[in-house]
Amino acid sequence: MKPVIEATAYDGETYECITRAIAFMRQNHLNQPDLKTIAQYVHLSEYHFQRLFTKWAGISPKRFLQYLTVEYAKSKIAETKSILELTVDTGLSSPGRLHDLFVKLEAMSPGEFKTAGAGLQIRYGVHESPFGHCFIATTARGICNLHFLNTIDEKTAEHHLRKEWAKAEIIRDRQGTREICDRIFQPVATNSSPLVLHVKGTNFQIQVWRALLRIPFGGIATYQGLAQLMGRPTAARAVGNALGNNPVVYLIPCHRVIRESGEMGGYRWGLELKAALLGWEASRNQYLEQERA
Repeated sequence: MKPVIEATAYDGETYECITRAIAFMRQNHLNQPDLKTIAQYVHLSEYHFQRLFTKWAGISPKRFLQYLTVEYAKSKIAETKSILELTVDTGLSSPGRLHDLFVKLEAMSPGEFKTAGAGLQIRYGVHESPFGHCFIATTARGICNLHFLNTIDEKTAEHHLRKEWAKAEIIRDRQGTREICDRIFQPVATNSSPLVLHVKGTNFQIQVWRALLRIPFGGIATYQGLAQLMGRPTAARAVGNALGNNPVVYLIPCHRVIRESGEMGGYRWGLELKAALLGWEASRNQYLEQERA
């Protein structure tokens, strides 16, 4: 029987419970904690926790944990490398999987970069997502910021936006950014217009972010592999620095880059979020592949 992924309203409390469970499972994976132990840790009954977790992830907690093992990561690294090498050989810009979001990246002009956004209007809003509250900011040309608010609050995120774009007109517009959030986390169309990112960065950072967009949904690459994909095999450390400056989390999927050993490595928004993103994508990737089979 194929797994069923239920549609559900986003709930910050649910995600907080999920992340605590994921953190506990990762910290105690050698002991293989059972459902009862995990449920007790998050102060829920076994039935309620199993139902809550499966509704969010589409799979059981035990199966989810399998997607976070080093062995699984190494197998996905090899698979993703083959996919990326194929796209290079055939001249394709991406693997073209049907369930990938179509994301187009546009770099801000040097003029916009130097003038700190003078004459630029930026609208932002905070919304619920499967991974807690997220902060979305957009210009008339595309999304310029996307952050999850698990480590900072809305006020701090707004302060960073205003500091980064000191001369831009910053407008709180939750209604205007609602549709963007829905398109990102509740995609329903396969032939809709692309989600455009309007970001600023150095030439090297832009190259890294463009390379990240080629990693397929549910795929995993390494810092070294990404550097090689860019034709810069000695630049793995610089690649890591560029990932840390990613202004659009999730859509520029820096969470899909891990260490050669299969360990997760660092993540600007915390390792539990990285684990949640990787496991969530893996579960949906499996479901969608079964749907196409």
